[in-house]
Amino acid sequence: MSHAESGEPVADVEPRKGDPSRPVTISYIAETAGVSIPTVSKVINGRSGVAAGTRARVEALISEFGYRKTNRKNVLELVFGQLEDMWGMEIIRGVERVAREQRVGVMLTEFGPHRDPVDHPIDDTLARRPACVVTVAQLSQEQRDQLRAKEIPFVVFDPTSELPDGVPFVGATNWAGGRSATRHLVELGHRRIAMIAGPDRILCCRARLDGYRSALEAAELSVDPALVLRTDLTREDGRVAALSLLSAADRPTAIFACNDLQALGVYQATRELGLRIPVDVSVVGFDDLPIATLVDPPLTTVRQPLTEMAAVATELALALGRGERPSQIGLELATTLTVRESTARPADA
Repeated sequence: MSHAESGEPVADVEPRKGDPSRPVTISYIAETAGVSIPTVSKVINGRSGVAAGTRARVEALISEFGYRKTNRKNVLELVFGQLEDMWGMEIIRGVERVAREQRVGVMLTEFGPHRDPVDHPIDDTLARRPACVVTVAQLSQEQRDQLRAKEIPFVVFDPTSELPDGVPFVGATNWAGGRSATRHLVELGHRRIAMIAGPDRILCCRARLDGYRSALEAAELSVDPALVLRTDLTREDGRVAALSLLSAADRPTAIFACNDLQALGVYQATRELGLRIPVDVSVVGFDDLPIATLVDPPLTTVRQPLTEMAAVATELALALGRGERPSQIGLELATTLTVRESTARPADA
């Protein structure tokens, strides 16, 4: 897997002479030969316009260093806005699994933490002309149109906003997941159930909150606005929200967090306040990241099948890249509640 930053072509696997950790690039061959990058590109692609002596010198270096032009038609590009360690690795695992099976290379592109993914130009991706793209970064209409103009098929992974009809995507049943998490707490006997929700601008966060509300209404429980706090999807934001909820005189007996990172923040807040999970407060997360089984007590959470979603997105993107017309281009994979030891009946029950 190659990390794409400059878009410069890279050898398949051949090492640079004297430095086996670094791949041979066109710019290195150009620098060594004392010629321009376009000149090396002409030699590699068999085009005219290069003097015989220069061509011989470049060809000798290509032979010496073992450079081989990558076949971009056999490469899938995986695009992140910002690569989050735990969440991102589950996605990469699913993409790599399908790519290995279908003998396709994977190139990873990250826009970076200080850029707005929707505003970031995708010129490098367009220039590389990969066979297809799986994009975790949320692309603008203009960016999607640019990919279409270059005939580069793409699939949006877990869209954060409503997409126009006809845009291929793979997501999860977030509303159903939010409903099942809250219903689990209701069935345990909880009546004051708080939710640490995510930003309203993110589609999956709105869906999880709507699922929470639906479960309460189905149980004929009122939705108390004081028990719903919206914040970012980080551990620290979850901690701050939980401190506010659990410091109230009439504190909730259960908290449903919009993701596992927020839930980890709830764990931290309970320790700071001298409370115990699940004796004093039950906690449910969302995602089922590997860390959910490592915390004490293990976290009850809604499993979002990230690896499977990534695998399905990869299969769909590759099918589109082959010119196939799949019967379905918008897919939502089922979420499932995984019950562990962070939830129990409330003490007063």
